[in-house]
Amino acid sequence: MSKLEPLEPETAVQMYHHHREDELAESTKRAHRMRLNHFLRWCDEQGIENLNNLTGRKLHQFRLWRKRDGDLNRVSVRTQLSTIKQLLRFCETIDAVEPDLYEKVDVPELDKGENARSVMIKVDEAEEILTYLERFEYASIRHVIFLLMWRTAMRTGALRSLDIDDVDLEEGYIQVTHRAEYGTPLKNKSGGERYVAIRQETCHVLEDWIEHTHPEKTDDFGRTPLIGTDYGRVSKSNIRKQAYCATAPQTRGKECSCDTDEHEYAKIHECDDAVSPHALRRGSITHMIRSDVPKEVVSDRADVSGDVLDKHYNEMTEKEKMEKRRGYMSNL
Repeated sequence: MSKLEPLEPETAVQMYHHHREDELAESTKRAHRMRLNHFLRWCDEQGIENLNNLTGRKLHQFRLWRKRDGDLNRVSVRTQLSTIKQLLRFCETIDAVEPDLYEKVDVPELDKGENARSVMIKVDEAEEILTYLERFEYASIRHVIFLLMWRTAMRTGALRSLDIDDVDLEEGYIQVTHRAEYGTPLKNKSGGERYVAIRQETCHVLEDWIEHTHPEKTDDFGRTPLIGTDYGRVSKSNIRKQAYCATAPQTRGKECSCDTDEHEYAKIHECDDAVSPHALRRGSITHMIRSDVPKEVVSDRADVSGDVLDKHYNEMTEKEKMEKRRGYMSNL
């Protein structure tokens, strides 16, 4: 058995980061740094100055401390401990901890579906993402896509179909048109055509996007898409990826609760904390309903029937629905 060599927690973590420098994506490295910073904070509180002294019991105490300190659910606890386990594996190779100590890290098992991606983004999170995008990615393609999807509840196909000429910044609206013969059909065809009002703040972002950031490329039919790239009209897959990137916590420097190592653009869809465009649409529609926007207004704006609205998009709880009905029954 190798004799242990004293090693301070902070030095061990620095060595671990350096060891994995070339094999981890930048977003993953950021996530590991955030998680291990909590470990260093615990070591400092416990007076642990030498990792040689770590035991299975102390690791259990860390698990309880971290869960309580961060108010973490089982998914987040699993993510935190998985990174600690990787650190201890490395520390064993440099004779800093007892052999097989990493096996004493009690990483919780998850039930099927427990780590599943949320199906709806909540209003507080959406507004937080918008604040981040306005500050750090203002008038970028990601900012414009997320802003329009959240504010209008458009489907991916409808968003992709828009041309610059469909936007009236002075009057504050967007005209959605079915153009199947030009490569941009709407799900409900001509029945999905409509005018969508947009607030003044949205107009300002679109104006800056069009004037300063837009690539000014046309599509295969000579049209100038509102959401354009250097190759022409944005693809549906690109819209999905931009939604995943915008909603992934790591994108805005927050800790992610999933155990996915890669959070770069190509694999961002694997992050359990990132959500799809449909989750944005569902969250946006539910927010409108909770804000007492009449059902017919939501139906027309989002191009969805009342029955489908109730069945698939109204994410209010039964108690919330009861409380909303109560307001109409007070005089009966």
